[in-house]
Amino acid sequence: MITDIVVAVLVLLGSLLALTAAIGVLRFPDTLTRMHATTKPQTFGLLLVLIAAMIRLSGSVDFGMLVLSGLFALATAPVVAHRIGRLAYQEQRVRDADDSTS
Repeated sequence: MITDIVVAVLVLLGSLLALTAAIGVLRFPDTLTRMHATTKPQTFGLLLVLIAAMIRLSGSVDFGMLVLSGLFALATAPVVAHRIGRLAYQEQRVRDADDSTS
């Protein structure tokens, strides 16, 4: 009974964070703020949902896959955010150079 309530709260909070990340992608004006919206709350929301699934499936063999999924999300989100930020910065420099020559 208590476990079900904890799982429901974690899933709800994780879903709300994922929703705010999606709204942030639609509402924020530039790439860097959109990048922040997609990496921070989205990753934390996913981790909350995975923790809820781990609690629910504590005796199952799928527990290890949930842990690996969480670690993979934690490892890849900063790398992807860095690459997107670097690409946006380089493209802005190219645009600025093109504007100054014409």
